[in-house]
Amino acid sequence: QLQLVESGGGMVQPGGSLRLSCAASGFTLDTYTIGWFRQAPGKEREGISCISSSGGAINYAQSVKGRFTISRDKAKNTAYLQMNSLQPEDTAIYYCAAAQFSLCVMWASEYEHWGQGTQVTVSS
Repeated sequence: QLQLVESGGGMVQPGGSLRLSCAASGFTLDTYTIGWFRQAPGKEREGISCISSSGGAINYAQSVKGRFTISRDKAKNTAYLQMNSLQPEDTAIYYCAAAQFSLCVMWASEYEHWGQGTQVTVSS
């Protein structure tokens, strides 16, 4: 069974950091582009970062550029999202997703495998 499992979410104060993990089981991520998305209450799902299957292409949404870093560890079959300088507006459920193509896009409709999400809350 193909599965993605996110972890690492939680509550943090403004200015703090979290690292989200996205572990794959039942398949290897080597040939998959990984995307990170988030959805805040009452808002649409937002693509925030992606890394291509080769790792050669990385993109960030303007809202997180310079604060978030996406990476992948093929040996661990896991992708990561390092989030620094977190702000209350970053509060959302964060999802990782995988798509079996080589492009790096942040369109949710292009991704076929999704994790269950992990809550990130930024509050003082």
